[in-house]
Amino acid sequence: MSRVPLSILDLAPVSSGSTGAQTLRDSVALAERADALGYTRYWFAEHHLSAGVASSSPAVLAALVAGRTQHLRVGTGAVLLSTTSPLVAAEQLATVAALHPGRVDLGVGRAFTPPTKQAAAPDAAEASESAAAPARPARKPAAPARDVDGLHVPSAPPIDFTDSALRERLLGQQRVVSANRQPAPFRDELEVVLGLQAGTYTDADGVPHVSAPVEGTDAELWVLASSGGESAEVAGALGLPLVANYHVSPATILETVASYRAAFVPGVLDEPYVVVSADVLVAETEAQAELAGAPFAEWVLSIRTGLAGAIAYPRPEDALAREWTDAERALVLDRTATRFVGSPEQVVARLEALQRVTGADEILTTTIAFDPADRVRSAELLAQAWGLEAPAAAVAGAAGSEPSAAATSTDTGGAAAAHGTDEPAHAEDVSVSDAFGQVATHLVGSGAHS
Repeated sequence: MSRVPLSILDLAPVSSGSTGAQTLRDSVALAERADALGYTRYWFAEHHLSAGVASSSPAVLAALVAGRTQHLRVGTGAVLLSTTSPLVAAEQLATVAALHPGRVDLGVGRAFTPPTKQAAAPDAAEASESAAAPARPARKPAAPARDVDGLHVPSAPPIDFTDSALRERLLGQQRVVSANRQPAPFRDELEVVLGLQAGTYTDADGVPHVSAPVEGTDAELWVLASSGGESAEVAGALGLPLVANYHVSPATILETVASYRAAFVPGVLDEPYVVVSADVLVAETEAQAELAGAPFAEWVLSIRTGLAGAIAYPRPEDALAREWTDAERALVLDRTATRFVGSPEQVVARLEALQRVTGADEILTTTIAFDPADRVRSAELLAQAWGLEAPAAAVAGAAGSEPSAAATSTDTGGAAAAHGTDEPAHAEDVSVSDAFGQVATHLVGSGAHS
């Protein structure tokens, strides 16, 4: 059976007792294995100020992996335009593309500004002063969870931005990470990249500028989005490929894809191209996968409630011993209910539903586990069950050598076409649940984009 291509997004999750340095070495090893298994692309996320995530320099990691692999497209998922200017992002990835032509993707995400105290919860004085102003429309209640042709679409999480500690943490992180950069409108920033690539860029005063590595580069620009807001709409309007973040904001996946397609105008691409992300963990049996996946809920909870962001990923036995309140479970339910954990057959069935309902042209998987070997094994089992075809060079290279421990018992078959072509709300009306998805870009999600 022919299926859409599979790719990997790596957050470089740091396990309890490990280090960021070791985690990055493990990520490079996973990329090398993915290269031999037939995955299409391998992207790194951008996350800062977190003990539990080591992927803070995605362009650097993409360059390192490009030099250690032969077939994968490498890239960023995503460079945040709240921390990096469009020029610098374009130059970084174009430099990699110059040395690894035909293999580089520049995925970008829209900048995010956490809600101020006033925006999160106007005080009585402010409410009184603005009493004469037109009332702001009440926010729509979160849509109830539902199942659509086998795909679970959860309700948005009950994030409370009136919590002063959470809000101040996010604002403090934003100040450190962004260094007070003031991003331009998202479309303008994307057009800077496209203009530099085409050699047609002029600044606001009409002065032309040229970047030697960027002009004529074959590094491809992608947009990551987590709702049907600005990012999805602008990606469609510019004819760019889109990554819709089901793994970060599953509640808004259908509106994200629909908004992009509705806005699409031929531009960089002649037709829409949608990649949908998913959090997966595959093991030989459902029981093994459930055990390896036990810490995930606590890890997500730390992101949504802790003052230090993502904790180092707990040991499964420690996670199983933890006691939970109903409120804590509700806070992470959207993520735990949409993580595909199980045997190869179980995970493939859920990925097929995700692809069928969204019409995805490609699936981008991300896998979090305490033991790096579990991440490698998950990638192997999924590749085999999905029918990925190992590149000819990888097969030939393995013919006369002893297989690695990670490679043992893996036999990919079938075919997957390689396409070489990136939390959330409208910027002017960021809801509580949507805003968290945007903040997640700095912490665990691949996108803080609306």
